[in-house]
Amino acid sequence: MRRPTRRSGRRPALSPEPPAATRTLFFGSGSFGVPILDALVDDPEVLVVGVVTVGRPADDRGHREAQTPVALRAAERGLTVLAPPSLRDAATVDRIVGMKATLGVLADYGRIVPQTLIARFERGILNVHPSLLPRWRGASPIAATIAAGDEQAGVSIIAMDAGIDSGPIVAAAGWAMLGDEDAPSLRAIAAERGATLLRRTLGPWTRGEIEARPQSEELATMTRPLTREAGRLDPTCPAASLERLVRALRPWPACHLETAVGRLIVWVARTSDSRPSDRPGTIVGDAGTLALATTTGRLVLDEVQPAGGRRMSGPELLRGRGRSLPGTEVIAARTMVEPWMNAG
Repeated sequence: MRRPTRRSGRRPALSPEPPAATRTLFFGSGSFGVPILDALVDDPEVLVVGVVTVGRPADDRGHREAQTPVALRAAERGLTVLAPPSLRDAATVDRIVGMKATLGVLADYGRIVPQTLIARFERGILNVHPSLLPRWRGASPIAATIAAGDEQAGVSIIAMDAGIDSGPIVAAAGWAMLGDEDAPSLRAIAAERGATLLRRTLGPWTRGEIEARPQSEELATMTRPLTREAGRLDPTCPAASLERLVRALRPWPACHLETAVGRLIVWVARTSDSRPSDRPGTIVGDAGTLALATTTGRLVLDEVQPAGGRRMSGPELLRGRGRSLPGTEVIAARTMVEPWMNAG
């Protein structure tokens, strides 16, 4: 006969308590930040205590504020949203500190976060940036990656410091460019890959398992906010560089040609070989094709918009009101690259 098993009287071993969720405050405004915010909210080891975004006037009279893409998503997910005019205001700082977040995450916020505020986060602020830092710091990394013809795009996560995107690199991921990306498509890809990278990085970072590495200042390149002048196409540049710029600056500020018969916005373009009769700096129209003759090749204008008109194909414009364009000289820009892009 088997003897009955004697109970020891000990309590069953308890499974270890799950670590407390990291209280996190998100800083973001533009569409790039939306998947990043979703990644944080969906992470069971993160508690998003609020979202800080930039307020935008809804109209020229400022009657009401339009919400940013991040603010709209935050509202959908039931999060507290702050849209302070400044992060240097004492009342704003007090409110942010009062949320008791130990970690900040920033993506496409649009304003400088002062070092005094960064220092209030025990685990710092992680910045998800859409480039392979130190290349293309600053305000326009997506456009710069396309305009420069980079073979690789990427996202980087850095620990923010007092500089502009100059903090040490926590994680990075790159991928090959296909050569047909425009700004919206590359931004969407970078946002999703940035969200994936953040999901892989947050746990190890908060547990102290990642040692951030300093950026090389010698390899750093800078971008600045885009202006309308940045989209002015210069016919003294090769057609290939102009085609990249058209994709880089679509939909805003959009590229354009300045001619004696008015401004012509260029929405879609491609390159083709020059003809012996081409005179660089002039509009050409033959075989039903509208193009700009450049120093190296032609920039074929596939989709355009004349001043005060609607978007249409180049051939459609050529058949109609664009008959006066062939032979017209394009007014050269002062420079195509500066002041928004500095390749170092």
